[in-house]
Amino acid sequence: MIAYETAAEDGAPNPGMIVNEDLIVEIVRPGTGDPVPEGEVGELVVTSLNPAYPLVRLGTGDLSAIMPGHSPCGRTGQRLKGWMGRADQRTKVKGMFVDPKQIAEVVARHREVARARLVVIRDGARDAMTLHVEATPGTSPDASAIETSLREITKLGGAVHLADPGSLPNDGKVIADERDYAN
Repeated sequence: MIAYETAAEDGAPNPGMIVNEDLIVEIVRPGTGDPVPEGEVGELVVTSLNPAYPLVRLGTGDLSAIMPGHSPCGRTGQRLKGWMGRADQRTKVKGMFVDPKQIAEVVARHREVARARLVVIRDGARDAMTLHVEATPGTSPDASAIETSLREITKLGGAVHLADPGSLPNDGKVIADERDYAN
């Protein structure tokens, strides 16, 4: 058991889930293992130091976020927002797989990029991808250099869109597959 719910006096569930005190829980950026700030959505990683069945940094594949503050029930332990989706976002684009680790590698090459999200759409009868990037405060990312890195790492061409700081959704997605095959 990773976390559990608590109830108010009227039986209604309190917000969030209290983390099991016997576990170490981290929220990391999918594909990197890098911890994210409190409140940001990422993959749930669990460490259990139980000598009978130890687990060290087990990536659950589930998305969640750490909630600030304490539970209304009085428990002071760390709280999770609950299950918020799956972290496995590997996506096939133009017949080749693109993995969140590859997007993390693009970001690592460009210190002026704070966050990135690859959006995959249909452009007529073909796949198209655009890497939306938020700049690190005080910097100006070079879109053409980022495009070059994206092509080198994924072996696929894609556009780069410079997004406003804080405009990328806080949903834990590194790759958003928004293809609509209905048209």
